[in-house]
Amino acid sequence: MQNEDNERLYQGIFEAMSDGLILTDVETGLVVEANPAASAMHGYGRQEFIGLHRTLFMHPDSQHLFPNFIQTVQSGDILQAEAVHLRRDGTPFHVETRGVAFLYQQRPCLLSVIRDISDRVQSRQQLQQQVTARLREQATLLDISQTLASALELKPGLILDQMGVIIEHTQAALFSLEGLTLVALAVRGPQRLKEAMPFHVQLEGPATLAALLNGRQPQRIANVWSDDPAAILIRSLLHGPAAGLLEGVQAWLWTPLAVEKRIIGAVVMARAEPDSFTTHHADLALTVANQAAITLVNAHLYKQAQTLATIQERQRLAQNLHDAVNQSLFSASLIAEVLPRLWLRNPEEAQQSLEDLRRLTRGAMAEMRGLLAELRPLVLTDSDLGDLLRQLGDALTGRTNIPVQVTVAGEGSLPTDVQVAFYRVCQEALNNIAKHAWANQVELDLRYNAGAAELHIRDNGRGFDLTHIPAGHYGLSMMRERAKAIGAKLSVSSQPGQGAEIVIRWSNHLKEESPMNEGHT
Repeated sequence: MQNEDNERLYQGIFEAMSDGLILTDVETGLVVEANPAASAMHGYGRQEFIGLHRTLFMHPDSQHLFPNFIQTVQSGDILQAEAVHLRRDGTPFHVETRGVAFLYQQRPCLLSVIRDISDRVQSRQQLQQQVTARLREQATLLDISQTLASALELKPGLILDQMGVIIEHTQAALFSLEGLTLVALAVRGPQRLKEAMPFHVQLEGPATLAALLNGRQPQRIANVWSDDPAAILIRSLLHGPAAGLLEGVQAWLWTPLAVEKRIIGAVVMARAEPDSFTTHHADLALTVANQAAITLVNAHLYKQAQTLATIQERQRLAQNLHDAVNQSLFSASLIAEVLPRLWLRNPEEAQQSLEDLRRLTRGAMAEMRGLLAELRPLVLTDSDLGDLLRQLGDALTGRTNIPVQVTVAGEGSLPTDVQVAFYRVCQEALNNIAKHAWANQVELDLRYNAGAAELHIRDNGRGFDLTHIPAGHYGLSMMRERAKAIGAKLSVSSQPGQGAEIVIRWSNHLKEESPMNEGHT
């Protein structure tokens, strides 16, 4: 009697369980018993479910788990795993399974407790998708930041293109703020909108600007054609060519470009579908907009720096004209003025003055050619290096009356950067000679060999102690840097009272090495 009561109790528990209970014959794979929860979970009546083979309610991708289940429970362990089952209509669902070995009617069976965890798996998958999406967004934002940070020149279209990578939109525009005027710098969208460029949006006053820029925070409008006050404001501002931004769109996302407390512009993005920009889209737009604002400021500063550099270069050239060419021409004009009278009084002295006049005019011409080379850098690369060295020598002679002998041995053609480096090293060396050497003779000796070249620059001036470089000789370090940049070797030799020699050697087979007499350069 007690056994019957226990059996009824167990049967009641078996049938009342909210989790599915399935008893499967290990040898045949058939369901020999199941509770109502298990059969309902799979879309069967209880009697229909009993007798089914496991392959009819286990997804093919999970079939391989059954032998592992059997092996686990037969070893005395409790099985716990996740699997995919099939409902009667073939739809899959995720289950969590716990199982033990069970002897039923003298046959080995597997008793499985089945719980539907589809909602849990779906939530987990959604979370994983969100994590993956966020990681992808972070990587994209990093790429966008690097792309925008590397753009020194203003490229408004690049900013919009980068915006489009992270936020899909139908059309977009980038504006800069100039006073109370929004000036369109770039647009993306229909061809007619692009053809309307350039256009601007005139604001009525500071209050309109404040309302539009929304406290430097992104502003989402579900439908720009609605009665929302923000939508009405947008429509009132966009007329004429700017009205093209409203064509065919409803959702609106307006993001200000701000640097610290200063508004410098705005980015607008629009979509055809209403209310399709989310708060997350606004956060992404603000992140990119902050980087874009820095890019715009950097581009402005870079343009200013270029302008300043141009002004400084013009000032340097003007100074060179004054210091060299102007003085040479002034001296030449004085000689030319007194030459007729001097010729009548002392022909021999006049002959010497004629030589001085020739030297000064030749030097002035060389200086002018040098300045033209500064203005047209292609002159340095398209001209013969020997001719360029003679030009530098003539310029030095014209300024200082120091004769310069130029010799060229062999023939060759150097890579552009190598030729420019040789020219600059010689130019700097001659400037140093003019300032410090007290020389009365300079030699420039250029030698070509197969795939190699070397330039010797010698003077017979006062020289210097290589271990104690005099103040003002920083030009030697500049020469060394130029030589190193092209993989050449630079050597300097000098002694007090015995002049100095600078040699730069380059070969297309020369490996980068420390220059000779490294401590002397």
